[in-house]
Amino acid sequence: MGLFSLPVVKIGSVSMDGTEPVFILGPCVIESEDFIWGVAEKLGAMAQQHGWRWVFKASYDKANRSAISSYRGLGCEAGCKLLAQIGAKLGVPVTTDVHTVEEAKQAAEHIDLLQIPAFLCRQTDLIVAAGETGRTVNVKKGQFMAPWDVKNIADKLVASGCQNFMFTERGTTFGYNNLVADMRSLYWMRELGYRAVMDATHSVQRPGGLGTATGGDGKLAPVLARAAVATGCDGVFMETHPDPAKAFSDGPNQIPLSQIAEVVETLRKIHGLVRDIS
Repeated sequence: MGLFSLPVVKIGSVSMDGTEPVFILGPCVIESEDFIWGVAEKLGAMAQQHGWRWVFKASYDKANRSAISSYRGLGCEAGCKLLAQIGAKLGVPVTTDVHTVEEAKQAAEHIDLLQIPAFLCRQTDLIVAAGETGRTVNVKKGQFMAPWDVKNIADKLVASGCQNFMFTERGTTFGYNNLVADMRSLYWMRELGYRAVMDATHSVQRPGGLGTATGGDGKLAPVLARAAVATGCDGVFMETHPDPAKAFSDGPNQIPLSQIAEVVETLRKIHGLVRDIS
């Protein structure tokens, strides 16, 4: 368990217990039914071959796009049902982000891990609604928050009856159109008694950096992931796409699908080296 005695967090059939990192993997958004099945099946084959603990992710709605003309997704009902079908076929938990109280309740009928977006991490009604569903909750720490401030979010979740939750680091605002990832955040959130995940791909965003879209430095995502695992974390969130240059959303930040197995296996090796001291 390392330096801290942390609770085991259950995500469907997957346990986040510190003995193996949990990988949250998938494309940014559901671009089409054929597309999402193709990515999921390729990831599933990799996971089976290597024995990963993993969760499949994709958004049914990108509600915070830079421009009004940007692609959003399939919508809550259709997207969540599709993700549930994928999860059932591959035997893997699934996750997606929710944006309203109503969406949290609707998604909970199909989704194992409800994700609270960083911009909404202080929205009490949304946090409580997600916690009351009985599903596991992953809260992205806002770009504007200190690591120790997640305790207030944890208190809201516990008050709503939720014991299975985690926090995800995804960078902190660093001037205009830029983020910086502070690895100390992972240590401090775990020191408070919470499981901590590193979002390697969103941490390399340049929010709004392309004017009507978000830019980023995707080639640095594996670098930050390696640093996070060496620092000590319980999981790594990474978005991946067969051709990031053609992605409907967050293309500049995503890791090419052809590279993801090598990245994950490297992270597993690092975790094995530092597990007993992190």
